[in-house]
Amino acid sequence: MAINTFARKEIKFLLDVKQYESMLDEIHKYMNPDKFCIGGKEYGVYNIYYDTPDDFLIRESLAKPYYKEKIRLRSYYSPAKPDDTVFLEIKKKIGGVVAKRRVTFTLGESDCYLDTREKPKSDKYIINQVFKELDAFLENYNVVPKQYISYQRSAFFGKDNHDFRLTFDRLITERRDDLVLSSPSYGNQIIGENQRLMEVKVSDSVPEWLIKCLSDLKIYKTSFSKYGRAYEMYVENNLRNLRSVSYV
Repeated sequence: MAINTFARKEIKFLLDVKQYESMLDEIHKYMNPDKFCIGGKEYGVYNIYYDTPDDFLIRESLAKPYYKEKIRLRSYYSPAKPDDTVFLEIKKKIGGVVAKRRVTFTLGESDCYLDTREKPKSDKYIINQVFKELDAFLENYNVVPKQYISYQRSAFFGKDNHDFRLTFDRLITERRDDLVLSSPSYGNQIIGENQRLMEVKVSDSVPEWLIKCLSDLKIYKTSFSKYGRAYEMYVENNLRNLRSVSYV
């Protein structure tokens, strides 16, 4: 079992494919592709988000509080098999700084933990501490699977600063049923086919070369949550259905 913990800023931008392609020459000067982008290709990211039956966590998040938190199960395989590696993550945002902690399971082990709190044994202090945090979160919130989100990602790390990361996501796909990672990716798209969601992930300041690139290409910061947008689409669809019924 492995564990990852870190804190960073995450700044988001929504751009079109022309802007994305125009950035690539500059990106390659200062950054290397993620190790998972084998041969320069994208890789898939597949998530199940957990929430309360009344969607408290995402409703609270969309209100933009100073502090918010969420929990998700992530895989890089689709469909995932019981022995495939998955990551259970708690993500917290405090005043614009994102902290993430995650533990590694097999998909089968994660199902067991989420159902019964039975966890793999470990003598490592930090792993046990993160499990205490997970246990407390799951004790505080009676969560169930509520949202599937997947996307294709291109990612880059700074050549001189590995804490600096850029990701570009497309084909962001959502569904509110069949909420298991053992099913393939399918559902509704939440951004346009020609769009890319860019995230700047940095522990200190944004490099000057990137600031200039964004300015030259007229790429502007936006507020965007994949789960948040999917939930808004769900609410909008329900409202449309209610209106259509009321007019019958």
